[in-house]
Amino acid sequence: MPKIQDGFQLFLKYFFMAALCCMPALLGACTLAPTYQRPDAPIPNTYAVGGDTTNTPNMPWKDFFKDKNMQRLIEIALINNRDLRVAMLNIEKTRAQYQIQRADILPTVDGAAASNSQRLPADLSPTGIAGVSRQYSAGLGFSSFELDLFGRIRSLTDKAIETVYSVENDAQTARLSLVAEVAAMYLQLVSEREFYELTRATYQNRKGELNLISRKFNAGVASELEVSQSRSIMEEARTDLARHATQIGKNENALALLLGAPIPADLPKVTHLSQVAPLSNVPAGLPADLLERRPDIQAAEHILKSANANIGAARANFFPSIRLTGNLGTISADYNNLFSGGAGTWSFLPQVNIPLFDTGRNIAFLDMSEAEKGIAVARYEKAIQTGFREVGDALVQRSNIGEQIAAQTSLVKATRKTYDLASARYDVGVDSYLNVLDAQRSLYNAESGLITTKLLREANALTLYKALGGGWH
Repeated sequence: MPKIQDGFQLFLKYFFMAALCCMPALLGACTLAPTYQRPDAPIPNTYAVGGDTTNTPNMPWKDFFKDKNMQRLIEIALINNRDLRVAMLNIEKTRAQYQIQRADILPTVDGAAASNSQRLPADLSPTGIAGVSRQYSAGLGFSSFELDLFGRIRSLTDKAIETVYSVENDAQTARLSLVAEVAAMYLQLVSEREFYELTRATYQNRKGELNLISRKFNAGVASELEVSQSRSIMEEARTDLARHATQIGKNENALALLLGAPIPADLPKVTHLSQVAPLSNVPAGLPADLLERRPDIQAAEHILKSANANIGAARANFFPSIRLTGNLGTISADYNNLFSGGAGTWSFLPQVNIPLFDTGRNIAFLDMSEAEKGIAVARYEKAIQTGFREVGDALVQRSNIGEQIAAQTSLVKATRKTYDLASARYDVGVDSYLNVLDAQRSLYNAESGLITTKLLREANALTLYKALGGGWH
């Protein structure tokens, strides 16, 4: 029994000495990773349009998307969309990978028990008598535990946690994109229904005019050419009607795919954009540093931090590494004597590996790590530049969208008056029917353009919401 105690004390002595040696690394005092410095944003401080700094509150998505139907669809998509579900599962996966890497900081202690029975024939037995030998053992120990004296494991752990943060931001980007895509597709569906209603009214109007021209032709007042022209423009509307009906079905299918579920049967059918609650306005002043809050830019920065930490691991490869293997247990030929005095056993095996010649492998690995960091810096800067352009383009469009809608509205009024005058002049025999046909086409195109412009106004606000990371603060 004293021998077991002596062995146990010696084991604990070495174990705690090793723990004291690795304690600085566990506390993060030793790392060879370069000090991280965020690169300067390669963009101006403000936007050319609407770039004054203002203090604005955060805006939850329900405050921006005020339409009840749109809110309901977004909520369904956030629950059922499969792409978002994959993004969330990727977070769980990378968190588990981080835990695996983090586990290397501390030793893994295992317990084991074994039994070995062997029969020896008489000619091989030391006693010359055939017999069965048995051996029982039980132990507790750790195997190949690396002392992180130069921060290699710490750097790899930092790399893993930055990867987790990057994937989390990727999931936020996926969530933001999903919200924006559902809203955009719903607006597309409503606008397509409005196109369909406009085209159906146009078709009915042109069909009525064809009947009128046909009666005039039968009465000898109109020519066969006028009947043919009237029929051709009616068939144009009929073709557009079928095209819009097809597009409505496609938009409904696309919306259902985004939702990850069928469109609710009890969802009110909205047929005009004017019936949809408008999206909230973006504040007039938007500082350029808002881009740093975009989840995709944050993800790019975490990738940069991960590459920075990887350099520390590459540098640590040039220094010696110390690995410890230890075991404490008992062994006996008799199970009843396994835990009795004199059965104790222990082992302690420290191992030092000193890199001497590796044909330049460590140097190449360090060069590769530094190149990866340079790539990450370039991608981070490119993400900022891309985001700045997206916001800048949306702000420029917003500054002109009001004038565009006003001009399109005036165009509809002018073309409608032109159509009325052309019809009146044709009825009294002053102008040919060709002028009426041109006026009809112009009116239809102007009314269609007004729908497109109104959709563009909502899409512009939606683009700003997404480009600024889902909020203004």
